[in-house]
Amino acid sequence: MTGATERFARIARRRVAGGKGGIASICSAHPLVIEATLRHGTMHGADVLIEATCNQVNHEGGYTGMTPAAFRTFVEAHAARASFPLDRLILGGDHLGPNPWKHLPAAEAMQKAVAMIDAYAAAGFTKLHLDASMACAGDPPALADETIAARAAELAAAAEAAVARTGGEKPVYIIGTEVPVPGGALEALDHMHVTEPADALRTVEVHRQAFSRLGLDAAFARAVGVVVQPGVEFGNADIVAYAPQKATKLVASLESMPQFVFEAHSTDYQPAEALAALVRDGFAILKVGPWLTFALREALYGLSSIADQLVPDPSREGLPAAMERVMLASPGNWQKYYPGTPDEQRLQRHFSFSDRIRYYWPSPEAQHATEALLAALGEKEIPRPLISQYLGHLDAGVGAGRIKPTAHELLVASVTRVLDIYRGATNP
Repeated sequence: MTGATERFARIARRRVAGGKGGIASICSAHPLVIEATLRHGTMHGADVLIEATCNQVNHEGGYTGMTPAAFRTFVEAHAARASFPLDRLILGGDHLGPNPWKHLPAAEAMQKAVAMIDAYAAAGFTKLHLDASMACAGDPPALADETIAARAAELAAAAEAAVARTGGEKPVYIIGTEVPVPGGALEALDHMHVTEPADALRTVEVHRQAFSRLGLDAAFARAVGVVVQPGVEFGNADIVAYAPQKATKLVASLESMPQFVFEAHSTDYQPAEALAALVRDGFAILKVGPWLTFALREALYGLSSIADQLVPDPSREGLPAAMERVMLASPGNWQKYYPGTPDEQRLQRHFSFSDRIRYYWPSPEAQHATEALLAALGEKEIPRPLISQYLGHLDAGVGAGRIKPTAHELLVASVTRVLDIYRGATNP
């Protein structure tokens, strides 16, 4: 291993030696989020970890239409524009397993999952989260730990074979599946279950045995993270913040597995002090995704209101109205996630913390509406009173000269504001 992946592979060893830092995992395929992330990495001279999920990017294209190789090309193009050195880039695959094909019989779903992880490993993704926890057609509703681990080991074998075939960099693995619901919880929240220490230890042991049965001991030695539930989550309008006292026993279990740190999913919208406490306690890998596109949507909607004042044009459809039309025309990505009355669903479509609007930005209609807005504003400097009114969270940065008051830079700055919170937590 070289560069950023080698540094990442030592994350648990650094913690054992007394290090308290961590890394944010950026889970997004939105071009503006990727641009902001790589510019942020260049500014701070930091390693950057960007992850794609199994539904988002796979050998069949995923919902972005990108294969792993195409996603890599997409990210590297942004890296070149941001003058970001590629030896500081880590590409990861999240929840790699049969999830996109769980409606199929297990053997068929796993065949597709093997092809997917082969594509990820062959494309040079070096952080691979193995997740075969979901039941496929014909499976019992809840899979035995041994079944999950055996399927994960099968995926690891495929990744190792792909690397051997291509001569690529050997990957680092993340195991474990006790995570919040992807994209946020569906119901109101007041508390969250924290993973039992015995369950975390058992996850490690059953995976160790499953890897060993396939002769993958060397690959398991490169496993550095275990996904657990530290008691954090967000829903449509709720956030459960990390409570260190509730995770004391889970944190103590790390002493029995010095090879690992914990990976925390759904850390979006956590207070800065909660994120810092997570890293301090050994949740050294912090996944974030919806918060970044939520921040981007806030800025886009603010710019739409600014455009109505600064460059009024009755023929230009407002961005919120355009997105409402797009989402109503294709309700599959929000309908079962947003309960309530029609008015409540309307609010959630646009403003939910789960930010399922993010699935619609790549659509041609949404891109056209966004491009029309940005073309209307162009490169003109936006007056501060309008920024104060509609993008108040960025006004201080504009006033201090840190943010150029143009539409594009304000969008990047809104995402960067979240990235700064994660940098503060992971670099104490």
